[in-house]
Amino acid sequence: MAAEIAVIGGTGFYSFIEDGLEHDVWTPFGEPSAPITVGVIGGRRVAFLPRHGAGHRFPPHAINYRANLWALRSLGVRQVLAPCAVGGLDPGLAPGDLVVPDQLVDRTQDRVQTYVESGAVHVPFADPYCPRVRRALVRADPDVRDGGTMVVVEGPRFSTRAESRQYAAAGGTLVNMTGHPEAVLAREMRTCYAALALVTDMDAGVETGEGVDQVEVFARFEANLARLGALLRAAVSSLGDPAGCSCSTWADDLALTYDVPG
Repeated sequence: MAAEIAVIGGTGFYSFIEDGLEHDVWTPFGEPSAPITVGVIGGRRVAFLPRHGAGHRFPPHAINYRANLWALRSLGVRQVLAPCAVGGLDPGLAPGDLVVPDQLVDRTQDRVQTYVESGAVHVPFADPYCPRVRRALVRADPDVRDGGTMVVVEGPRFSTRAESRQYAAAGGTLVNMTGHPEAVLAREMRTCYAALALVTDMDAGVETGEGVDQVEVFARFEANLARLGALLRAAVSSLGDPAGCSCSTWADDLALTYDVPG
């Protein structure tokens, strides 16, 4: 069952590993979104978990993020690649563009976003994505844009025009519904994590008359699945040893009040 790297699949991304074995994983936080498939890609042991479950069972606000990240860590995962669908807030972007963000703004409202339930444990999160995993994703495809701020909203509705323009005016590059608390839970699990964002649409505030709907988002993501898969396989093959990365060592001198498996 052991794996060293994981891919968490986004909208429409429900399978990744050929000839892998599925495993039901128990966690103290309930069931993950789906059984976790483990197999070999580029000589590396890789786990795959569809974020929304099979057939998009879970909407963004109902995903059991804590169970997902705990389950992956319990299998030995120390590095996570997280493809996701996003709306573009920057007029310099276009549908089909790929971005590896380097910053995150949380605009969610009603999600459990920590494993800490007692005591003083304050996770450093100034840089929410692992620089090592980010580099692997950026280098895997010459067309990937390096850097950007992903604004994560509660969903499941899309943004109003006023909200979209507000996010862009505040420096947002992308808007998404699943990037938080996934990123901070990975950090609390002492796991390296980075997002790979596929722009499926230009959000409501970029141009007058523009908007976004579910059909457009799902179709754009599905049309890019082969491209995303190739990029992720290249990144998996190039990932180095995470030993000593600050994504894990931040807790070396702390007495954590929650369990980090493995």
